Amino acid sequence: MSLLARIVEAKRREVEALGAKPRRAPLDRRPLDVPHALGRDGGRLRLIAEVKLRSPSAGVLSRALAPEARALVYARGGAAMVSVLCDAPFFDGSWEHLAAARAAIDAAGLAVPLLAKEFVVDARQIAEARDRGADAVLLIARIVDGATLTALVGATRSEGLEPFVEVVDEAELDTALAAGARVVGVNARDLDTLAMDPVRTARVLERIPRDRVAVHLSGVRNPDAVAAVARGRADAALVGEALMRADDPAPLLAAMLAGAAGN
Repeated sequence: MSLLARIVEAKRREVEALGAKPRRAPLDRRPLDVPHALGRDGGRLRLIAEVKLRSPSAGVLSRALAPEARALVYARGGAAMVSVLCDAPFFDGSWEHLAAARAAIDAAGLAVPLLAKEFVVDARQIAEARDRGADAVLLIARIVDGATLTALVGATRSEGLEPFVEVVDEAELDTALAAGARVVGVNARDLDTLAMDPVRTARVLERIPRDRVAVHLSGVRNPDAVAAVARGRADAALVGEALMRADDPAPLLAAMLAGAAGN
């Protein structure tokens, strides 16, 4: 069984437990406009900085900062969005990390959207993301069929959140577009094999219609890589492991933002 299949199997068990609990009261806030925050409009590449305590491929990452403290460093440092891992068994994340990040960013008076990065197989997870303060929810095209993806996109919008649909290849892109995705992330890492393929990623990014937000996912490790992505189709790029290896991610984030002009 592939890593992705094991994650999805575990997630279905989690959803059963989540569905058995009464829904918590959602935060009294209006979710932020994610396409606006990530849209490039001829300017610099936007960066999404990720809070991820562990990676199945990289192992344990920096714990020097609490998740909410790291999220605040990202927001203050110029990240257009902060992504928070919500999966516990494989990434050491949690819904509590998402809620704590929301509270810290809001307390600082910063209008920076949060992405709930989860392996969504059920609308109950989307409701949990809304209640914990997310502005967008990751939906992975590979782990559901087309009809289910369309239903999850609709459920996400019904909560007032933005569906952030992740794809790997052209077939998945077609499915995401048919489902109505406005924000599409192309993962350079194949989720089944964990192999990186930047050529495929660039090709799929170029196919995303110009009226949608295109996001490069995975493999952005330094300012030169940011600059290379910025010269292509992408409106935004997600940076996770590179920032998470740093006990103080602020200097690297600043250097990456300097490279975001693509010069």
